[in-house]
Amino acid sequence: MGRTRKQGGIYPMPNGTYDVDTTYRRQRIRGSGFESHREAEDFLIGQKQSIKSETTAGVRRLVTLDEAAAKYIQEQADVGKPSWGNDASMLRPVVAMKGSLTIDLLGDDSLADFVQARLDQGRKATTINRTLAVVRAICNRAATVWKFENGLTWLDRAPRITLLDESDKRPPRPLAWAEQPQLLAQLPDHLAAMALFDLNSGVREDVICSLRWEWEARVLLRKDLMISVFVVPRDHVKGRKQERVLICNSIAQRIVDEQRSLHPEYVFTYPSPKGRGKVERHPVQHINNSAWQKARARAGLGDLHVHDLRHTVGMRLRSMGVSPRTQDAILWHASGEMTDHYAIAQLREVYDALELITRPSDDFETLDLHALIRRTKMQRFTEKTPDKEKAALRNARKAA
Repeated sequence: MGRTRKQGGIYPMPNGTYDVDTTYRRQRIRGSGFESHREAEDFLIGQKQSIKSETTAGVRRLVTLDEAAAKYIQEQADVGKPSWGNDASMLRPVVAMKGSLTIDLLGDDSLADFVQARLDQGRKATTINRTLAVVRAICNRAATVWKFENGLTWLDRAPRITLLDESDKRPPRPLAWAEQPQLLAQLPDHLAAMALFDLNSGVREDVICSLRWEWEARVLLRKDLMISVFVVPRDHVKGRKQERVLICNSIAQRIVDEQRSLHPEYVFTYPSPKGRGKVERHPVQHINNSAWQKARARAGLGDLHVHDLRHTVGMRLRSMGVSPRTQDAILWHASGEMTDHYAIAQLREVYDALELITRPSDDFETLDLHALIRRTKMQRFTEKTPDKEKAALRNARKAA
């Protein structure tokens, strides 16, 4: 059943409530669920006053953070900014807590309780700063770009929003050669294959989990060497500026070949028993799951992150003297011509560099400069870490 009768933009509804639906100065006003005609009328009057202020020279309408955040995200999505989804995720907690606050009141003081609440939840300064940076971007646009009908910007000036000191940021924790077999031995077979693949390719977790057979191309690198090259769509590339090429060295190639025929679409999958000896395989959503966390604990690597495998590849490439240009091509950093166009000679260059990290360069592990720096940083990091996290970090230092 619909509305029964219009009264100046206010509609009595069959359930006894009132809706508001009208236009004023070419702007639509809508509201629903008002318990009385007076309540609906007060809402309508307030909305008309706000619109009148917006369209009157010299007067700025008050805008809430909720409204400004919605405009910002929609604007970023409309222009195709790849990170708009991440921005929306970063804004979610601050909008939940401060969404009704008008943006003219934003600043260090008004956001202090939000920051403290996030710290109390165990969030790192880096994570909180990402949210504050998006709020900053919103305020900057409100002070420079977004304008009301009267020509005034949403804010007369952007407020001061100070980012936190990131000294609590966890330092990278590359995997030592001696630790590698300890980790792989504790992982389930499907995760061990994915981790070893990562240690020989340096790609991000999402790429490995999403890797599909349809992305594969077989390339004759040399007269007697055929390798797999995966052309990864931009949706799975950080920054999403262009598609990237994943080149398999000999170990990565062996792992890929072992996965063939296991699943028609995804390269990496896990087995799921279905009874009567039948097994179905499903794509792996995350490497960092409970099996990974239990395995790293058993291996004495309590603070090891999946992303540390990527750091390991970078450290090993540097230690083998691989040029920064080739490192950028392997790790998909935004520089170097090889990320724009891959000729056979360039594929060989990347392949040869990746072959250098298939085994230790010496028969024994030495404490190099990277490990020394990491130990020092980890010590400073631990001193600022809550007690409940220190036990795991002590195990990590012993393993290092």
